[in-house]
Amino acid sequence: MELRIFTEPQQGATYEQLLKMARAAEEGGFDAFFRSDHYLHMGDRDPGPGSTDAWITLAGLARETERIRLGTLLTSATFRLPGVLAISAAEVDAMSGGRVELGIGAGWYEEEHRAYGIPFPPVAERFERLEESLAIVTGLWATRRGESFEFAGRHFTLTGGPGLPKPVQRPRPPLIVGGQGRRRTPRLAARFSDEFNVPFASSEDCAELYHLVEAACDEEGRDPASILKSVALVCCVGQDEEEFTRRAAAIGRQPAELRRNGLAGTPSEVLARLTEYEQVGVSRVYLQMLDLDDLEQVELVSKEVLAALS
Repeated sequence: MELRIFTEPQQGATYEQLLKMARAAEEGGFDAFFRSDHYLHMGDRDPGPGSTDAWITLAGLARETERIRLGTLLTSATFRLPGVLAISAAEVDAMSGGRVELGIGAGWYEEEHRAYGIPFPPVAERFERLEESLAIVTGLWATRRGESFEFAGRHFTLTGGPGLPKPVQRPRPPLIVGGQGRRRTPRLAARFSDEFNVPFASSEDCAELYHLVEAACDEEGRDPASILKSVALVCCVGQDEEEFTRRAAAIGRQPAELRRNGLAGTPSEVLARLTEYEQVGVSRVYLQMLDLDDLEQVELVSKEVLAALS
């Protein structure tokens, strides 16, 4: 099972904080460093310095890390025109030497759209735009040199798209589709994705959603085993109960609630919980680290959890 570090910088973080966390993840042997793609904090906690742009952040990290993979969970299709997103992701892939992964979703947080003047269409239209965005990004990346990409959709039209620049990874960087939708999301995952991610759900809910993706793969004529199954879960770990309780308080959460809904407690408790997810097909877990200054927790998980899995 692979473990990845996942951050939520919209809750307040500078680039320097993210860089330190990414380097700690790399030094700790984690597979990847991912971040959310949001522009506005959530809840009533102090937003601190505010958010940062996901793809600008990843471009910086691409030049300041060496091994760790980098990506978004998830880029909102409402934020970027798909042709521009294809260029941005391809460029960051080249800057990193081929370490980028693109997670993309329909977008859901209406308040941040209002806060920054970003159009927020109804949910049906957002999913239409997501589907067209997936088709355009993959189409541009797949276009042969010297040829052009044409697309005529309901929301986007491309004429004479050169499909440049190309990403380093071939045939393309991995694509991640995620969510808990029971109808459109599994269909889009089956059609486009290399990985299907379930955010903050029980192992039982994950099993149900994975089954829906497998059924959608059957309808698409695709081998369900070709899609990697992953989950994102809040992570709060202490060497003992006192340390765990202190870390829970630092992120404004109750220990009992964290144990119910995340990977929480002592390292042995976390390992047992990971086994539950592994039994329903999870092979990759994104550890949501909410305290970006707590690099000691990253080190603890590396030594006591990641090492045990290895």
